[in-house]
Amino acid sequence: MPTAVVTGASRGVGKGVAISLAESGFKVYATGRKIGEAELPSEITRVACNHLFDGATAAVFSRVAEESGGVDLLVNSAWGGYERMVENGKFTWLLPFWEQPMHRWTSMIDAGVRAAFVASAHAAPMMTAARRGLIVNISFWAAQKHIGNTIYGISKAATDKMTADMAVELAPHGVAVVSLYPGMVRTEAVLAAAQQGWLDLSNSESPQFIGLVIAALALDPNVMRHTGKALVAAQLAAEYGITDVDGKRPRPLTLADV
Repeated sequence: MPTAVVTGASRGVGKGVAISLAESGFKVYATGRKIGEAELPSEITRVACNHLFDGATAAVFSRVAEESGGVDLLVNSAWGGYERMVENGKFTWLLPFWEQPMHRWTSMIDAGVRAAFVASAHAAPMMTAARRGLIVNISFWAAQKHIGNTIYGISKAATDKMTADMAVELAPHGVAVVSLYPGMVRTEAVLAAAQQGWLDLSNSESPQFIGLVIAALALDPNVMRHTGKALVAAQLAAEYGITDVDGKRPRPLTLADV
């Protein structure tokens, strides 16, 4: 049974990924600050972890190594960028960079990009020793186009560059790393916004959808053809013949769409 670590699995995309991987036959370790409160299948191993603290991240991988002997798949989904979008009654998400609250840098860069780097640094020695493995960094089109705010773009562009450069260093060891772009995901926050009439969910994805795609990637014997790339989950789903849990096939977003 392959072993997966999914960071930021208390809710949203990370939670959906953890559920789909478990249902696809992976032994899943799910991390998060509030992972103990998450509604997850009993077979998923919950590990409380605040990835802002390197020691906590190290402890996760020490446990995985001790209990499972290594890790085959790492999904870096920890990211707090959608928290505290409204402060004192003001929607701050769209403010210019000079008016952005600095906690947004911490939640996107430190709890996001840096957390992914540190987790990958712990997973890589186990993967390179086994000469196999896959690291998936959850990213988005903001890497390529201004969407929302400057810090958001920085975080996603940094994630994609990290993916590309890690791929160069991991390729000789048979380990793949990709950035993966979801579409409109029906997370808890998105569903709440849709109830207020703010969002059109006609081309949305379940949180489990991207997990099904990741499972297919991880089990693909030719996954190295994708290493270093930024991939669109819905496009990969079409190639692998994957449908969402509701039976639908979301249309892949393009740079022009977002």
